Amino acid sequence: MDTKITIAIADDELLFRQGLISILSKEQNLEILFDAENGNHLMEQLRTAETLPEIVITDLKMPGLNGVETTKLIRKEFPNIKIIALTSYFSKPFIINMISIGAVAYLAKNSTPKLMLTTINEVSEKGFYYDEQVMRFIHEGLINKDDKIKKSSFDTNYFTSREKEVLELICKQYTTNEIGEKLFISPRTVDGHRNNLLLKTESKNVAGLVVYAIQNKLVTIDEQF
Repeated sequence: MDTKITIAIADDELLFRQGLISILSKEQNLEILFDAENGNHLMEQLRTAETLPEIVITDLKMPGLNGVETTKLIRKEFPNIKIIALTSYFSKPFIINMISIGAVAYLAKNSTPKLMLTTINEVSEKGFYYDEQVMRFIHEGLINKDDKIKKSSFDTNYFTSREKEVLELICKQYTTNEIGEKLFISPRTVDGHRNNLLLKTESKNVAGLVVYAIQNKLVTIDEQF
């Protein structure tokens, strides 16, 4: 039996939260471990959970501990959890901020169930999911900006040619197996290159690699789409 994608949900709107749970619970490959009415409630459950979720879907605007602060805490205390930010508004500055603090995907609350499911599956398989609009926001918001992710003395020779190839395919949102097939290397070798890239760029996750690549002009938006 295939391993299910485990999920926790945080949203202060009860009707929306229950509706989301209803939709996701119908999927055979998903399992809702628990849900929370705000960030404080979510953190309490994460800190006492016997099994941690692979993915947390959190609303950003909640009373008490909001989604932004919750994301920061999760990244600090549970760095392996992938965070999908959920919100009613969709603006470039806010998206850039959420990505910079650790969100690996971003969804508007009026998104279709199909897009929600696609995002969850993509995040589970690839570590992040940014659609074309979000990728453009990253490009426009980070390129040529002074940021801690960017090295002051950046040198393209910092990476091997194979690492550059793997990085480019990661940015194009290929899976590990797809990258291996395209470059004629094993998935384990792909994982090794990805781990080297994470170490060299000091990125905490695959989403950070994408930001690094765009910011340092290792890839361009035209290459993505």
